[in-house]
Amino acid sequence: MHLTVTRVGDTAPDRGVVVILHGLFGSGRNWSAIAKRLARDGWGVVMPDLRNHGQSPWDATMTYPAMAEDLRILLDDVSPARPAVVIGHSMGGKAAMRLALESPERLGALVVVDVAPVAYRHDLRDLAEAMRALPLRGLRRRAEADAALADAVPEAAVRAFLLQNLDLPDDGPPRWRPNLDGLIDGMPDITGWPPPPAGARYDGPTLVLSGAASDYVRPAHAEVFSALFPGVRAETVDGAGHWVHAERPEAFLTAVGRFLETVSLPPA
Repeated sequence: MHLTVTRVGDTAPDRGVVVILHGLFGSGRNWSAIAKRLARDGWGVVMPDLRNHGQSPWDATMTYPAMAEDLRILLDDVSPARPAVVIGHSMGGKAAMRLALESPERLGALVVVDVAPVAYRHDLRDLAEAMRALPLRGLRRRAEADAALADAVPEAAVRAFLLQNLDLPDDGPPRWRPNLDGLIDGMPDITGWPPPPAGARYDGPTLVLSGAASDYVRPAHAEVFSALFPGVRAETVDGAGHWVHAERPEAFLTAVGRFLETVSLPPA
């Protein structure tokens, strides 16, 4: 599948290409502020909309091997001659890890943001179902959608994030950009973690960056990280939950910038 991308910075950057992968219900544009800062440091930044999200195509499959294949096609387009740095948050972090394990030669470094290579018990299907159940007919303002969603999703910040996915065109009916049916059906794959190929590991530089107030990455996950990513180092961002980059952007950029200073990609 060919993914829709947003690009920031030089298309042939001296330092190399950084690919940023958003999480569930996100899109590449969620990372625009982070991307602009990385571009100022000499990186070319590519932010795809992952399958069934944003402007990218819809598909019935939401497995991580399928997402990894999408990303190989993407890398053939945006960084064919040299490895890329891949940063992934949550679902995007799992997709990044799967890509690294299946195609380690395509990555020069890996940054995993607040997720581990494990299956999680929580299920975010209720959020997708609340979005799907929202009556769209007659909606003209985002505030109306926010009020209608409030009973099902009481957290204002979560509603604001979800409603970034709602199109309210002047010349057509309201619509959700994500494939909500596909995400609901694929939720076991999204929250799960399929066994990687036998013997798979990624030996390149790897940073796991987690929020101190989040429980997505736990001390018990250290062993599985070390087995699959022997070069892993871990950092925790104080005052951040699961959305580390949105809640503490300066701390996030400092940690990622410090890590990238240790990364030297081969020339094209």
